[in-house]
Amino acid sequence: MKLSFSYWELKEWFTNIDFTIVGSGIVGLNCALQLREKYPKAKILVLEKGMLPQGASTKNAGFACFGSLSELIDDLQTHTEEEVFNLVKKRWQGLQLLRTTLGDKNIDFQQNKGYELFLTTEFYELCLDKKNAINKLLEPLFSSDVFTVDDNKFHFKSIHQNYITNLFEGQIDTGKMAAKLLEKVLSSGIKIINNIQVKEFSENNEHVAIQTNQITFKTKKLFMATNGFANQLLNEKVQPARAQVLITKPIRNLHIKGTFHLDKGYYYFRNIDDRILFGGGRNLDFKGEETTNFGETALIQNKLEEILKTTILPNSEIEIDHCWSGIMGVGNRKKAILKQLSNNVFCGVRLGGMGVAIGSLVGKELAELIN
Repeated sequence: MKLSFSYWELKEWFTNIDFTIVGSGIVGLNCALQLREKYPKAKILVLEKGMLPQGASTKNAGFACFGSLSELIDDLQTHTEEEVFNLVKKRWQGLQLLRTTLGDKNIDFQQNKGYELFLTTEFYELCLDKKNAINKLLEPLFSSDVFTVDDNKFHFKSIHQNYITNLFEGQIDTGKMAAKLLEKVLSSGIKIINNIQVKEFSENNEHVAIQTNQITFKTKKLFMATNGFANQLLNEKVQPARAQVLITKPIRNLHIKGTFHLDKGYYYFRNIDDRILFGGGRNLDFKGEETTNFGETALIQNKLEEILKTTILPNSEIEIDHCWSGIMGVGNRKKAILKQLSNNVFCGVRLGGMGVAIGSLVGKELAELIN
């Protein structure tokens, strides 16, 4: 049932809108902040279909990462060295922008390093053989080696006894990050409406008419920041990709600290609040996880629990506290889709599972698309 709006509501929220942004995740809110900075008197509206930001912005694992060694090696199979360097550069710049915008303390940023674990000696040696070349590729950006080798100091089981360590990888508290970003946006006079879904939009030379499940109104410019849900409204090459996650109950004397990538990055885990957060397994059912439906499957959740109990914490009493999922936007290219679609419509989507890293920068660059 559609709502009935008063004169006051229509006047204050839906009249003379300069900029409307669809999606209140990292990209959408950073776009809104950048627009506010450029246009201090503009009327800016953010539409969000969920009670909280949908997609992955509040559902990710909180990795402040820019690519494990094996991921970058894999990227070089389909991208040039220059393209891979630029991907990492954008991710690194995005992470610095996130930290500058919100402050390390407000997002609980910690640079505890990132560790890649290997299930076979063969794959470890393949990556080790490429380590120096990747370090050389990234040296202009970091001015030192990014990847080094560590022993199995956390005593994981059934893996090769060396890690490849990313010295610059960090972690954040995703909830604190999202809350601080929302606070910053609202304090700047930008309005956010939740539980409203855009059905379609149409454009003439002067404005865009936005039809939602509650109301139809006009805006001068429209910015789409819906990432994994982009195909519902745009004709862009974005494939939804669900990521399933679980978290344990607090574990006494938890000795694991940092972010960890396992099996070519298809699995990932970290410490948070004396717990282990563990996600991944999309490679078990790529087709089934190409969905915009939230939820968990027994196939993937059982595998996560198995690896947790046999590899990560084999000698500990572990209880699963909670499970959830997020929806990412991926494609056959790693570069985000950031472009003007028509006179008054723009999009910043397909973050490729790197939303924490590049979301702030994509949002900023999305706002900069208008003259």
